[in-house]
Amino acid sequence: MSHTKRFAKPLLALLGAGFMATTATMATAQAQGYPTKPIRFLMTAPAASSIDVIGRILADKIKDPLGQPVIVENRVGAGGTIGTDAAAKAAPDGYTMVLSFNGPLAFGPHMYKSLPYDPFKDLAPVIITTSQPNLLAVNATLPVKNLKELIAYVKNNQGKLNYGSIGAGSSSHLTMELLKMNAGLFIVHIPFNGSPPAAASLAAGDTQLLFTVPTALTPLIQAGKVRAIATSGLQRYSVMPDIPTLAESGMPKFEAIAWNGVLFPAGTPRPIIERMNHEMDVVLKSPDGRKRLLDAGLDPVGGTPEDLARLMRSESDKWAPVIKRTGATID
Repeated sequence: MSHTKRFAKPLLALLGAGFMATTATMATAQAQGYPTKPIRFLMTAPAASSIDVIGRILADKIKDPLGQPVIVENRVGAGGTIGTDAAAKAAPDGYTMVLSFNGPLAFGPHMYKSLPYDPFKDLAPVIITTSQPNLLAVNATLPVKNLKELIAYVKNNQGKLNYGSIGAGSSSHLTMELLKMNAGLFIVHIPFNGSPPAAASLAAGDTQLLFTVPTALTPLIQAGKVRAIATSGLQRYSVMPDIPTLAESGMPKFEAIAWNGVLFPAGTPRPIIERMNHEMDVVLKSPDGRKRLLDAGLDPVGGTPEDLARLMRSESDKWAPVIKRTGATID
């Protein structure tokens, strides 16, 4: 064997190790000075939505420890995929992050024929922000007060009623499709860009049913414009303990939880991810941060980046067969 061949592989291995070490050192150095300029925080839903509420609370609380402004930017549309895609395609330098939810992060790959990003390859999880059940509500003029009466009413008016959602492919959408499948109902789907317009449509009577997180519905319930029927968690929602669950209302084991999480573009240095995770986890577990979220009807979660990664994967696996059975796909 020649001297060249004899030393080629060890030399290449040494060069490769040196390159990786240099890259890691650069990433660490980059993170140590982070941040040095404002951070763009993309919201995948419009102003006044639960996503927007969470994002603005976090942005307000983390700007001081980070020493830089955190600028909230609402990038809405296509069931949250527009804002999520914008983050996936941003530079992985820690200056663009997104607050997204289970629709774009777990359901999208099974619903869109050509999703422009891969949530498991193109995004780096940071933290789970909140998790809460969906609330099933109806327009107050509907002569129903519980799930049994609602199912009977819909069956007597098959195809005559519309239900809203916060966007095609969202938990709001799929939870209703699961209810329709289990109860044998025919209701027309009307998607909106976020919970505020969906809730407004329900209150106006343009749509008659809606599943969404309680945040947007609570004022309308208090005003007597919409009526709460049931929640989609296995246990009663602590913020609304008087509202029964779907499981106890005649649909055993029915569970569909809405959740949200913060992500960076894939390739963002791990030290930056860990820094942002720490700052947000502090907010989510602080007395003031928890109170502000709970007052908005949102359960703070927190945890590690790996917790969000596992949640994305488990929810994707759980809902894939449901999406297939309901036929809920988007071109």
